Amino acid sequence: MSEPPSTGSHDAMPVDTGEKPKLSPDIMNALRQLQTALQFSPTPSPTQADGQEDAAVKQDPTPPPQYEWDRLRSQLREKPVDADGWLKLVDLAEDSGDIEKIKNTYEGMLETYPNTPSVQIAYLRHSLDDPSQFNQAEALFRRFLLRTTPSVELLKFYLTYIRRVTTGPNAREVIQKCYDFALGHIGQDEDSFEIWQEYINFLKDGETNTTWEEQQKMDAVRKAYRHAVQIPMENVKKLWEEYQEFENGLNRITVKKLISDLQEAHMQARTVLNQLQEHRTVLFPPPSPRGNRPAIWLPRLPTFNEGDKAIVQRWRRYLKWEESNPLEIEEKDRATFLQRVQSVYRKAVVRMRYYSEIWYMAYAWTISIGKTDEAIALLKSGIEANPSSFVLNFAYAEALELQPNFAEVHATYERFLEVLRKDLEATEERVNAANSSNNALSSQNSHKTNPNVMNITPNASQSQSHPPAQNSSFASQGSDDKPPKSKELIDKRTDYGIVYIMYMRFGRRAEGLKSARNVFGKARRDRWTPWAVYEAAALSEYHCGNKDVQVASRIFEKGMETFGEEVEFVLRYLGFLLSINDENNARALFERVIGTFSADKARPLWDRWARYVYQYGDLAAAHKLEKHMAEVYSNDTPMKRFAERHKYLNIDAIAVRDLGFVLGRQSSRGTGSGNLLQTETLQSHLTPTAKDTPPLAPSSSKRAAYPEHRRREDSRTEYPSKRQRPTSPVRERDRDWREGRDGPRGRRHNSPMWERDRERDAPPRRSFKEEREEDKGVVLPSALSWFIGTLPTASSFDGPVFRTDDLMQVFCKAVIPSTTAGRARSPPSATRPGGRPPPDYGPYQGIGSGRRGRW
Repeated sequence: MSEPPSTGSHDAMPVDTGEKPKLSPDIMNALRQLQTALQFSPTPSPTQADGQEDAAVKQDPTPPPQYEWDRLRSQLREKPVDADGWLKLVDLAEDSGDIEKIKNTYEGMLETYPNTPSVQIAYLRHSLDDPSQFNQAEALFRRFLLRTTPSVELLKFYLTYIRRVTTGPNAREVIQKCYDFALGHIGQDEDSFEIWQEYINFLKDGETNTTWEEQQKMDAVRKAYRHAVQIPMENVKKLWEEYQEFENGLNRITVKKLISDLQEAHMQARTVLNQLQEHRTVLFPPPSPRGNRPAIWLPRLPTFNEGDKAIVQRWRRYLKWEESNPLEIEEKDRATFLQRVQSVYRKAVVRMRYYSEIWYMAYAWTISIGKTDEAIALLKSGIEANPSSFVLNFAYAEALELQPNFAEVHATYERFLEVLRKDLEATEERVNAANSSNNALSSQNSHKTNPNVMNITPNASQSQSHPPAQNSSFASQGSDDKPPKSKELIDKRTDYGIVYIMYMRFGRRAEGLKSARNVFGKARRDRWTPWAVYEAAALSEYHCGNKDVQVASRIFEKGMETFGEEVEFVLRYLGFLLSINDENNARALFERVIGTFSADKARPLWDRWARYVYQYGDLAAAHKLEKHMAEVYSNDTPMKRFAERHKYLNIDAIAVRDLGFVLGRQSSRGTGSGNLLQTETLQSHLTPTAKDTPPLAPSSSKRAAYPEHRRREDSRTEYPSKRQRPTSPVRERDRDWREGRDGPRGRRHNSPMWERDRERDAPPRRSFKEEREEDKGVVLPSALSWFIGTLPTASSFDGPVFRTDDLMQVFCKAVIPSTTAGRARSPPSATRPGGRPPPDYGPYQGIGSGRRGRW
């Protein structure tokens, strides 16, 4: 580098005395000090300068390719479940050609995704490319084939390797044993056709020296054929044809009976194959290609979107279908049926590794056939894949409790709580970081919008000597140590408490009440314990501890110190005191806490205490309570409180008989009230009258919503009536029809012929009794009531509303194109006097043309 230019002399600086101001003395002194410091620093030589420039060029912010593998491997150690990251790491390792990196990569993948066939085969290929690595390949084969259930792809690869390396006089015997091993594991698989075909050809190629050996070979081939043609696999029809040729070549006399005995089972296999392919097409999609390298498929974490839910449903349907024995395997061949279903479930837990439901289905089926050890091993593997799964941890704890293995149950619950605790802490950090960033952003926005909040000066000491007064309250809010309330955090904390509750249940069942108390002692020291744990512990002491009310009450009071602001906990405490008939303490609790909550939050407490007073108190106490409630909830009508006082559970005769409510006889959670479907009478009680309602602002873009009760009345009419405008006069014909709808059905005087024909062809009118039956409430199922409640109201519709008459005119006058030659439209006939004009099916002539009838 060249020496920096001198900044102290005036000759080295351009002088402009006319336009630019001169430098101040302070700046000139600073420049002189800088020049003095540079004079005493060593000046680099030209060679040193070139070297420093080269070093600067070599320092690239992007890491070199040889270090990218290390960086990505470190990331995957922290977050191992990352399919895209592993695939990229494999590409980097294979591109480098370093066998150690390749082994490290595949070993890490198999730790995260064990029993994945594509990963196992890709790993084995690197060992089989070099004959010096065959020992490593055999070790991998033993590890993959003996410790786990192998897949079809892995066994194909294994048989190819065995045929390649096996030589000597005992080669055929070794190869046949390998084929027997492979078919014993995956012989019922749909993709096992190639192995069956190779095995049959291997048997046919066997050399024989005597007639007895030839007969033994033919019997082995026949046995293989007869077994294979009953399996629903690809190209089973081709095997059937080969088997027929094989039997015809041996003995044409016995072939007919042999074929007829097996034909029914073969046709059943072909039928099941068609059904099986419908399932597997969706469940086993082909992996994405990777160029010249073998494709690798890795399971991914679920997001439980519509696609994930659909694939889980398809898997559930497929597994239940396999359990139903579609091949109709007889009881004597039950081992074959169990082998088939077991192989299907092991495929399922590999493909759906991060779906706990599939693991539990595999466990439930395995334990149903009496294989308890294998079922527990499945649960253990499922927990390794899904450590935060509630269903798998609870099932594993119950299975160990039945053995019994209480020490392992304690360890299971402790590990599960630790996993959930870490997740809660990570969620809290994320929520706090998001809140702090939002607060900082809002603070910056407030400073930008209100510049008078803080005086910004160039001197830092001056700004500190004049702190802003308006920001003192904001600073006090930010210093609050309480964690922010987040819905995600609250939900996870509630789920966390379920584990402690199940842990206490186990301790009480297996080791007694003392063990449950020890677990509750741990929960009390845990900052993440929710209020439900205190309630569960108190109720357990009351119901299982000789009705010990004092211990239960002390637990509730201890919970009030931490959860006194939780309305749900206070409500449960109040309900407990009322359930044990401790009215004095219940009243004291109600009066103590009711003033600490706002009116909206305290409503469940008022309602719960009111129900108790209405049922078991005197009338004066009920009136006094209603007076206090009227002061708190001034918008409640006297009729509402009166009706609540004369209701029991969800039986409300006043609402049904006197107010016109439609009461759904459905018990709601936590309360005894039913669901009320509001009618017009209900609207008149709960909404202001028409004269109190302010007029709606005129809108040119949206039409007013059509009233719902008008729609119901129109749907009950026998004929589609025209929707009238508010200012349209009632036609005489419509008035006559409305007046005579309940009278005897007869021909009206002076009615035209076409109208009488329409009356004759019309359906019979319903009686007044039938219409009254329709006005009665209909009891809907709970699922349907919930679905209707989630639908938006009719008033929320803001789309266009079309007039029926206008649409009918457009439809009737529309020209329907025809493929035949041009057909002349028939001329309109003359209008018949005194009757309705006939329909005109001619082309639409535009607005104002033609007749304006309803047709």
